[in-house]
Amino acid sequence: MPPIERANGHRPSGLLHLLDPTLKLAPHPKAEELSFDLENALAAVLRLSAEVPEEAFSARTLGTERQGNAVKIHDDNFILTIGYLVVDASRIVLNGRGGQEVEAELGGYSHETGMAIIHALQPLDLPTLPMGSADDLEENEPVIIAPYGNAQHAIAGTVASRREFAGSWEYMLERAIFTTPIHPNWSGAALIRSNGKLAGVGSLWVNDAESGKKDSQGNMFVPIDLLQPIYDDLISLGRAQGPMRPWLGMYTAEAMGRLFVSGTIPDGPSDSAGVEPGDLITGINDETASSLTEMYRLIWSAGEAGVEIVINLRRDGEDIDISVTSQSRYTFMDRRSRH
Repeated sequence: MPPIERANGHRPSGLLHLLDPTLKLAPHPKAEELSFDLENALAAVLRLSAEVPEEAFSARTLGTERQGNAVKIHDDNFILTIGYLVVDASRIVLNGRGGQEVEAELGGYSHETGMAIIHALQPLDLPTLPMGSADDLEENEPVIIAPYGNAQHAIAGTVASRREFAGSWEYMLERAIFTTPIHPNWSGAALIRSNGKLAGVGSLWVNDAESGKKDSQGNMFVPIDLLQPIYDDLISLGRAQGPMRPWLGMYTAEAMGRLFVSGTIPDGPSDSAGVEPGDLITGINDETASSLTEMYRLIWSAGEAGVEIVINLRRDGEDIDISVTSQSRYTFMDRRSRH
């Protein structure tokens, strides 16, 4: 079977075509019903294309050609997007209203939030979308899901839920934003509140947007509030200052109250220590973990990157403990990118 081609970092490339009817049938925002300049807000969203070398660390999982969106949030041409679109990119191109096309470079990336800041290498004659807050954004509040384009490309949506989100790749948000209906062009899209301000950046397509309800298709957004404390660090240092989280280089699946190792990063901490795909995770440092959120909290509360983490496992019917020397994800990826 040929490998599945990837687009937008994490989905089969044909998915956008399959979801096109949802955009045509979805409600679109109407300028006359809003208290802000909708056209001006939408003009701040750009189309983003990124090229990634085949040998790059993320190429196998996220693809070598990535497409999505980005949002101009500052007059000095700093642009916000979702990180998986631009990590390891050798070339980034932005397209804006009026045929503008400029190249950009990665300014900073936060693994903890999943957000990235890129810098346009030439001036962009476009408005900015002011950053707001999602702290008080609650269920059932109307929002606009806005990728690059005009009002017919945007969706007048609703916040379906606010809750924890945990990804298999050692990633967790305390209060992710889940919206409906689903937008097929969500990656890096702007989530705009009724006050005309940016509340989040598009990350994922999900099947459980409504809490506790399966087959509820929607999108997950990263709250903009996570960017504001680290914004200056991303621009000046490339990442947020402060202690680095321990990282195990392990993918974990959660099913029926159990955790399974679904994969390990080659030569990463878990792989080097002998953790194997298919292992059942029963605990961390002899404390029970039955969900991804429980496991991540146990790992991250153990200390900074470099701390020893004991993973309690069951393999072939036997209980075993494997001690893993954690690393910084940033250090590991920097080292891999130089080879």
